[in-house]
Amino acid sequence: MLNIIVKSYQELSLDELYMLLQLRSEVFVVEQDCVYQDIDGKDKNALHIIGYKNEAIVAYTRVFKPGYYFDQSSIGRVVVRENERHHKYGYDIMRASIEAIKNHYSATEIKISAQTYLKRFYNNLGFFEVGEEYLEDGIPHIAMMKR
Repeated sequence: MLNIIVKSYQELSLDELYMLLQLRSEVFVVEQDCVYQDIDGKDKNALHIIGYKNEAIVAYTRVFKPGYYFDQSSIGRVVVRENERHHKYGYDIMRASIEAIKNHYSATEIKISAQTYLKRFYNNLGFFEVGEEYLEDGIPHIAMMKR
């Protein structure tokens, strides 16, 4: 069972910050073999949606209010630890992220920059593709929207 909490940057403990950055690095840098600057200075302006299993962070996203990253609210850094993906925690953490945007920003329109191979996953959550594919950090992406 996944226990999901929502915290501002200021509410994160040092241990939580360390664990979520470690998870992001483990998946986005090591697993996907992508050298890029994950620590981009935007975390302090995000809400952090953290999925715990026991004492470990196994799923995570960060969300932004409308006008910060895109004109719409946005969800990014969507990540689930590799050995936990069979539980479908990606759906749980995304649903919690969509709910957090509604509750904290009173917004329903959401834009994401999705890795192209995950289009069906995001389609299942109500997102649709917008525009053409593009490369972001050497990985094919596509803009997607949810209204």
